Amino acid sequence: MKIYLIILGLFIVSFNVIAETAEEKGLAIAVEADKRDTGWGDQQAKLVMTLKNRFGQESRRENRNKTLEVDGDGDKTLIVFDSPKDIKGTAFLSFTHALRPDEQWIYLPALKRVKRISSSNKSGPFLGSEFSYEDISSQEVGKYKYKYLRDEKINGRDTFVVEAIPQYNKSGYTRLINWIDKERYQPLKTEFYDRKNSLLKTLLYSQYNQYLNKYWRAGRMDMQNHITGKSTSLEFLEYKFRTGLKDRDFNRNALKRAR
Repeated sequence: MKIYLIILGLFIVSFNVIAETAEEKGLAIAVEADKRDTGWGDQQAKLVMTLKNRFGQESRRENRNKTLEVDGDGDKTLIVFDSPKDIKGTAFLSFTHALRPDEQWIYLPALKRVKRISSSNKSGPFLGSEFSYEDISSQEVGKYKYKYLRDEKINGRDTFVVEAIPQYNKSGYTRLINWIDKERYQPLKTEFYDRKNSLLKTLLYSQYNQYLNKYWRAGRMDMQNHITGKSTSLEFLEYKFRTGLKDRDFNRNALKRAR
């Protein structure tokens, strides 16, 4: 009996050593999601942005989105608006980093100048939408501290529910709760909690399609603001990958010449 208890005790000790903590499991899920979405190079898409106020009135915007994957750093993104007339030619450029502040600029054709977005304004709305400047940056693993919360099913799909706490300065959020598809390792839902730790917004991802036989992209994103009653939807059209984009396509001069 003594030998049995010793062996049992050693087994319990060994199990505790190798068992994942909730934080380790949360990080492992984030790392796996990032790993599965690495190697696509560059992508382009057309977007339809629909803004809806609390009374149901809608306004529609169209833009083009170009993204360049950067080894060892965050993505570079250029967004150019084609309509409506009052914002046509407006262009936004973002260099995403992990813990270093993201670099973001916006070109306003009416002023014919490029304006840098201050890090203190990253939580502000992106051109009046329910997406903030912070939301449209690429979500690098190092930006957050993670914690696995539970498993849950959404619309018939099994997910990991993972808490992500921003580790960079001047975030507009105390935490995000992500529902990550267990098969695709892509988000299906994200809840955003404000600086008072109250639920501020919910983002739903849908209409996923696979590209290059590997990479999944949502065809639609719907952001609901629970405080204002406003919402913004993004519809992604005509995805193209590995189109030959280079660093020179993502600089401040590119903002001015973007048409």
